[in-house]
Amino acid sequence: MGGPPAAGPGYDGAVSERRSYGAGSLSARVDGRGRETWYGRWHVNGQRVQRALGPKRASGSRAGLTKAAAEAELRRQIATARPTRATGDRVTVAEASAQYIVAAERRGRKLSTRQNIESETRVHLVPFFGDRSIDSVTRADVLDLVTVLEGKRLAPKTIRNVVATLSALYRFALHPDRRWATSNPCAEIELPAVAERTEIRFLTVDQVGLLVANVPAGIFQELDRAIFLCTAMTGLRKGELVALRWRDVDWPAQRIRVRQNFTRGEFGTPKSRRSTRSVPMSDELAGELERLHQTSRWQGDAELVFAHPLTGGVQPKARISLRLHAALTAAGLPERRFHDLRHTFGTAMAAAGVPLRTLQEWLGHRDLATTQIYSDYSPSAGEAEMVARAFFSSRLSSYFESTDDDPT
Repeated sequence: MGGPPAAGPGYDGAVSERRSYGAGSLSARVDGRGRETWYGRWHVNGQRVQRALGPKRASGSRAGLTKAAAEAELRRQIATARPTRATGDRVTVAEASAQYIVAAERRGRKLSTRQNIESETRVHLVPFFGDRSIDSVTRADVLDLVTVLEGKRLAPKTIRNVVATLSALYRFALHPDRRWATSNPCAEIELPAVAERTEIRFLTVDQVGLLVANVPAGIFQELDRAIFLCTAMTGLRKGELVALRWRDVDWPAQRIRVRQNFTRGEFGTPKSRRSTRSVPMSDELAGELERLHQTSRWQGDAELVFAHPLTGGVQPKARISLRLHAALTAAGLPERRFHDLRHTFGTAMAAAGVPLRTLQEWLGHRDLATTQIYSDYSPSAGEAEMVARAFFSSRLSSYFESTDDDPT
């Protein structure tokens, strides 16, 4: 069996790797006899904890822990070594965040959610609060945090997200099992107002036709035609499209079933519970997908519909947006984001008379309020006639008649 990897600096006889904030450190340590043992290190109440997790499994053996098993044991031990509110204990914002991330993973929260918690804590909260205990933070401190973030010219929504993460940390800290804090200083804090939603951008039906007809030639041409058309005709999000598999295309029922999402390098469930849904598939779109299936190297039920043509893997989402830009330019169309193709579906369906509740289901919006942005595009049959009846009078009628007769 080959020798162990070279030891990293500062940790004699051990091999470790950089891990995300709050996840502890996993290392394989080699003793004088060449035996390897998994060790975990993390912090509790400002004190570093190091524990042996078990022997490392040797190649070809069934004894010992694999790396995945050692990871699981590390998470278990971090979770069971929660800080308590014993006399003199001080739990900092950073330490509370580390425990919160571990608990979020244990509860099955999405990777993107845990990464957001880690990022907002590392970038904004820890630099501001330093090593202060979480129970020492006051309402005035939170207001000062908001002022500092505004000074950095962060968007109001970003500031709201940071304060929301801090508030969630306090709800976690206030739990009876922890009692690291006595109150939540984020309660009823006045936050910067988020600007009202600007007018949405989309393509008309004719412009969608121009876009698809002007997709540049190359190995992605057939794929891009299908993905642009599918987005405009179903409203699926980009992460849902690149995660779509052939088994999700229900040809007999003429439905596309949204069961997965791909974000931050990981397959997972769609954005919200309501995002798991099915969307009607027109004959035209079914025909386009059938042509793509026939020409694709990746035709199995478990294969990706919009797989990379050479590897069969997930397409880099940024590359899809770049190719959309090239197609828009070739078609002489105004610049649009990929997400604007989703707006194309929303506006077209609203204009076709689809009830907003139904459109909410098709788009996978958690709240109907989000779908209301398309209400201005709903048909208004009879409304003009009602306005005419309300304002019609003999004097107004005479005015319009005289205007029609005026030769100038």
